[in-house]
Amino acid sequence: MSPGLMKMWISLASMGFMFIAIILIYLSRFKMKNGAIKLVTALFAYGFMVVSGIIIFLVVFSGPVPE
Repeated sequence: MSPGLMKMWISLASMGFMFIAIILIYLSRFKMKNGAIKLVTALFAYGFMVVSGIIIFLVVFSGPVPE
């Protein structure tokens, strides 16, 4: 697999983490009533968002892939 294709899949996984984070934040804010479950869900969501941001930062600033 070429390095460019590998970077594409990594960034796609990062976007998937962002999507999961959005769903978890929505669930924790508007659909859950139990405080402990809301906290755990929100922590997972923000964890996914931080990991996703770090991955995208590394992919973008690693530079172009030589052909």
